[in-house]
Amino acid sequence: MDHIFTPILYAPLLLALYIITKHFLRKLRNHPPAPFLILPIIGHLYLFKKPLQRSLAKISDRHGTVLLLQFGSRKVLLVSSPSAAEECFTKNDIIFANRPHLMAGKHLGYNFTSLAWSSYGDHWRNLRRITSIEMFSTHRLQMFHGIRVDEVKSMVKRINSSAMAEKSVDMKSTFFELMLNVMMRTIAGKRDLLLQLFDYLNFHFVDEENVEDIEEATRFREMVQETFRIGGATNVGDFLPALKLLVSKLEKSLVVLQQNRDEFMQDMIKNCRKRMEKEGTVTASEVEGNKKSLIEVLLTLQEKEPEYYKDEIIRSLMLVLLAAGTDTSVGTMEWALSLMLNHPESLKKAQAEIDERIGHERLVDESDINNLPYLRCIINETFRMYPAGPLLVPHESSEETTVGGYRVPGGTMLLVNLWAIHNDPKLWDEPRKFKPERFEGLEGVRDGYKMMPFGSGRRSCPGEGLAIRMVALSLGCIIQCFDWQRIGEELVDMTEGTGLTLPKAQPLVAKCEARPVMANLLSNLKTIGLEPQV
Repeated sequence: MDHIFTPILYAPLLLALYIITKHFLRKLRNHPPAPFLILPIIGHLYLFKKPLQRSLAKISDRHGTVLLLQFGSRKVLLVSSPSAAEECFTKNDIIFANRPHLMAGKHLGYNFTSLAWSSYGDHWRNLRRITSIEMFSTHRLQMFHGIRVDEVKSMVKRINSSAMAEKSVDMKSTFFELMLNVMMRTIAGKRDLLLQLFDYLNFHFVDEENVEDIEEATRFREMVQETFRIGGATNVGDFLPALKLLVSKLEKSLVVLQQNRDEFMQDMIKNCRKRMEKEGTVTASEVEGNKKSLIEVLLTLQEKEPEYYKDEIIRSLMLVLLAAGTDTSVGTMEWALSLMLNHPESLKKAQAEIDERIGHERLVDESDINNLPYLRCIINETFRMYPAGPLLVPHESSEETTVGGYRVPGGTMLLVNLWAIHNDPKLWDEPRKFKPERFEGLEGVRDGYKMMPFGSGRRSCPGEGLAIRMVALSLGCIIQCFDWQRIGEELVDMTEGTGLTLPKAQPLVAKCEARPVMANLLSNLKTIGLEPQV
């Protein structure tokens, strides 16, 4: 019988030998440190709990701010300090400008060819250039200023209707519809398809004729949210290839989600193409001169280079902008209002600032934001406490390099724990306390590499300018027009949900009343129709 138990007796010895060998190899190769216990096959995956950014922050607190972890079969460089992040995004910026091949990038990123998932190279540079010039340049942002003002007014009217009916307001849905409307009108040029459906959601009585439209609009809203929920989920199959069969349900969900996204965007392209043919806008100068949408800009380029600007390229770019441009800003606004509801003194202070500097005769405008420093402080504190990309989008090294004096192998996935940097008590006084005043005197939203809510380097978020404008304008107007309260005596639940963009676990629902001093302006808003569409 002894020979039966021999393998069992030797197993702990073999495991200890494996762990010690891995540890000394790491030392000999001058790789970054890591938790000592690296298990066969799974590596350090046994250490992780949700939410992942907090779990990784605890590991960094114990073992260091530059770590080389083993996520199953993948090496992962975990960075949790401003100095290490700066090294990655300056000296090593090009080396870390690639994306790892994860399941989400395969299915939602058009086989790693979309703006978000494409690795660094000519194709990515071209997509980035188009996006920066045609969507997010200062000139284009100013060109579409009217759309943003128009949609914020529309949101204020909807909230006022709820206030008059003494109804609570689902702020997540309210902010989501606002951002989706802005992005769709900027991208597609008109309230094609989905925006008409959301009009039903917002302004029409539900009857048998439009109930199907409402269901379709709701389904698409859920589809965008699902993109971040399952697209940003930790997929074991990405790190343990042998278990891919066990996560086939997730892969099937990604395939179905992408089919739905594709169908919607192709319908939008089809509608824009028909409109262009009808109007005869076929040259780039006509597109620019008439403030045409981004889809129409791309369709004009398709006329010149049909082999490159295929419909798939256009769909992929639109989907990245639509998804990234809605969910991240929605989350920031929801967290910001939640924080103010839990700290009503800050809400009153922001309101007093707006009353003093803007008055009651007109709504806050984007041009006023620089004159509202406390509102900017609230937004910056929200960016710090609840960054929309707590781990940023993963990067991957194209070759061996050094970070923090350690050797990092090529093909290593990079995770920058932005949440850990933004909430590090060595960098911030009482980091989990809401203290907007800590940002007094800061002009923008960046503070070196200890505060970078939009990332840094070549792969930083190109939509930073639009996001800041929308968050500040939207919050400014609802603070100016309404007095806000929590639903009950309890504080707003600030539990963090799971997903790529750090959503609230419980969507924010709040009560509000129209401010008496704003009654005249709100009354006039009721009779103001939507401005002409671009």
